[in-house]
Amino acid sequence: MEVDLIFKIAAIGIIVSVLNQLLKRAERDEQAMMTTLAGLIVVLLMIINEIANLFETIKSVFGLY
Repeated sequence: MEVDLIFKIAAIGIIVSVLNQLLKRAERDEQAMMTTLAGLIVVLLMIINEIANLFETIKSVFGLY
């Protein structure tokens, strides 16, 4: 696993948490929830891409084509 991926996920988490707190203080709970969901979806898409790469590597190592 690349260290850059961990830093990207951490940065997204920090940005989402700050935005979430700001929106909750402004009594915009719906937008805070949507921001959290958007951050979660972005991180999940990043992880799904890495899992797909992992499966391709496993296929090539074991010759499962």
